[in-house]
Amino acid sequence: HFQRRYDDLNAEIVLLERRLTLGGVDPAGIAGSARRLLDSLAEAAVVGDLDALRVRLEAVLARTEERRIMLAAERAERASRIAAAKEELVAEAERLGRSSEWKTAGERFRTLAEEFRAVGSLDKRTDSALWRRLTGAREEFTRRRTAHFAALDTQRTHSRERKEAISAEAESLVDSTDWAGTTVRYRTLLADWKSAGRAAKDVDDALWNRFREVQDVFFSRRNAANAERDAELQENQVQKEQVLAEATALDPAGTERSLRRLRKLQDRWDQIGRVPRESTGALERQMAAIGDKLRDAADARWEQRSIAASPFVTRLRESVAKLEAKLARAQAAGSSPEIAETEAALATQRAWLAQAEN
Repeated sequence: HFQRRYDDLNAEIVLLERRLTLGGVDPAGIAGSARRLLDSLAEAAVVGDLDALRVRLEAVLARTEERRIMLAAERAERASRIAAAKEELVAEAERLGRSSEWKTAGERFRTLAEEFRAVGSLDKRTDSALWRRLTGAREEFTRRRTAHFAALDTQRTHSRERKEAISAEAESLVDSTDWAGTTVRYRTLLADWKSAGRAAKDVDDALWNRFREVQDVFFSRRNAANAERDAELQENQVQKEQVLAEATALDPAGTERSLRRLRKLQDRWDQIGRVPRESTGALERQMAAIGDKLRDAADARWEQRSIAASPFVTRLRESVAKLEAKLARAQAAGSSPEIAETEAALATQRAWLAQAEN
């Protein structure tokens, strides 16, 4: 009986020794069993070498302590790695919480929580504190994103209403024939469009197509009208060049007749209408120069006639004629004093006549 009891103790110790060689075994359980057996040796009713059993049990306890210390170090190192990984995830979450990259950050937040759980667990207090920081950053991001898109929706609604009003006004102008004024207004509407901001993409594209099509219709009409007007102006230029050629051929010597003809040509000129802007100045200057030339010639002839009809000039001419006759008689008589006196008087009268005629 006593020998069998000894063998039982030995078998239990062997089992403890074997368990120590296995991985994943709790050393605290082995140590508890070893202490229980060690305490029982003092009163064990057995036949055998109890000291040898005691030495082996003490060796088991020493090895379990080493194992406990090693496992504690491993757990501490693992907890440190988990804490560092979770701190890194939380720090990333807090950075994302301040981000305005709504799509990218939102997608990343969905994976952060999964990664946080997959890293492993810490003590409840530390784990809860880190989790609250992560979820708090996510909630802050969600709040900011919600506010951003609410403001964006408000802005897009305002932009849509403004662009609808711009498109409606553009449509009301499409049949206008006030080409210059409407062109300026369309430019203003385009500037208003650009400053109105963007509506939702599909709405914005539809409104832009509506606005652009209206402008295309108006400017096509304007271009057609301008082409018709340009053709008319070109024809007017041809007609004015013909009038100018007739005016250039007028004879300045036939003053009164030429002036009457010029007035008729000027009436035709005015009735023809406008010519292309780049030709207007040159044509008008040429026509004005012809008028000036004919009027200057008429003024010169009128002045000559006025001088010729002057009583003063008539008397001076009569005086010169008398003095010339008197000089001829004095020269025939050979009267030197009378010749000298008459020549002096004649020179004076001729000088006065020349001044009067000029």
